[in-house]
Amino acid sequence: MLARKAVHDTQHKSKVGTRIEVVEGCGEWFVRVIGGGEETTCQFDLESFALAYAEGQRLRLKLGGIKRL
Repeated sequence: MLARKAVHDTQHKSKVGTRIEVVEGCGEWFVRVIGGGEETTCQFDLESFALAYAEGQRLRLKLGGIKRL
């Protein structure tokens, strides 16, 4: 079962919008970066590493705040 941890979201002119998702599944953490028509997923063993990576991507992409789901 996947539990969605956090989503960074902003609306752009694209249909999907740029966002970062952090998801836990089977004891591993996944960070998905979606934007500019591309999607990249990175896998981490530790939640803290996943969240740090997601925060770095949020700053790089100049996204706003965090929505916890």
